Amino acid sequence: MSAVERTYRQILTVPNVISLARLLGVPLFLYLLLVAEQELAALAVLVLGGSTDWLDGWLARRLGQVSRFGELLDPAADRLYILATLVAFTVARIVPWPFAVALVARELVMAGGLALLRRAGYGPLPVHYLGKTATFLLLTAFPVLLLAVAVPGTEGWAEPVGWALAWWGLGLYWVAGVLYLTQMVELLRRGRTDR
Repeated sequence: MSAVERTYRQILTVPNVISLARLLGVPLFLYLLLVAEQELAALAVLVLGGSTDWLDGWLARRLGQVSRFGELLDPAADRLYILATLVAFTVARIVPWPFAVALVARELVMAGGLALLRRAGYGPLPVHYLGKTATFLLLTAFPVLLLAVAVPGTEGWAEPVGWALAWWGLGLYWVAGVLYLTQMVELLRRGRTDR
């Protein structure tokens, strides 16, 4: 087997194809919610995207197809899904802009920290379970919040449940961000003393 074939097989694994399909769902979701104004169809895409977040990781471990590409692709797909949903929900006035700013600010802080790590010769940090939990809460909260808007009669329970999940997700997202920043600072300090 040639090096190209081996690389191709490592990248195009079942879990990675699921993550790539989730990435393709982002523009579809944005189109359905913001352009076509098909809230139920957008909700279906959002639920499918959120549920495949768990599925790709489970399959990677189950099938022995864990790869560095997948480890980078999965959180990137999560972040893109969260940010795209956040933008769409802010435009559609499903979430208030201060909530969106709080989530985006965390992403900007993390992007700055990651840039510093790369500059020092380090790669991304491994995903922490708090970060995974926060992502799960947000990916669960968003469909529930959209359900409250898309299906009449559900707002009485869906809106409070969605907001409870969203606030917990935001809080844990920031707690995980602080943990990542602490690890980044430690790595950068250690790198300076090793030189």
